[in-house]
Amino acid sequence: MKKVPFLLLLALFFSCAEKLIDQPAGLIPKEKMILILNDLAIANAAKLTNPQILRNHNIDPTAYIFEKYDIDSLKFVESDRYYASIPEEHEEIYIAVDAKLEAEKNRLKSEKKERDSIKSAAMTSRKKSKDSLLKSGDKKK
Repeated sequence: MKKVPFLLLLALFFSCAEKLIDQPAGLIPKEKMILILNDLAIANAAKLTNPQILRNHNIDPTAYIFEKYDIDSLKFVESDRYYASIPEEHEEIYIAVDAKLEAEKNRLKSEKKERDSIKSAAMTSRKKSKDSLLKSGDKKK
């Protein structure tokens, strides 16, 4: 009787390891998929931020990304569906995409902070120059 739960657990383990979908012809490699999903996330953010600019210039970010990576929407969907059928792989891909987006966000914040500090230093320098000119004008009187 003790063997029944063990056999059920063993059967469950092997059934979970079974691939639900066959690998499609022309599967997009995992590393390339990460880059594509990263670019698509950025493109979707751009669409939501200011869609009018994209419409005015007749730009379709998704089409641009597919062209950039030399894929079509069917190849992308089939590859994404295949990776989704393997939860561990799918999770690894999205964790990597999230890490890339976070790294880019931190890089942009750092650059902004640097630009702001340079701008602030320049404004302070101009103010000091202006103040010194005013003081020298006071001394002449």
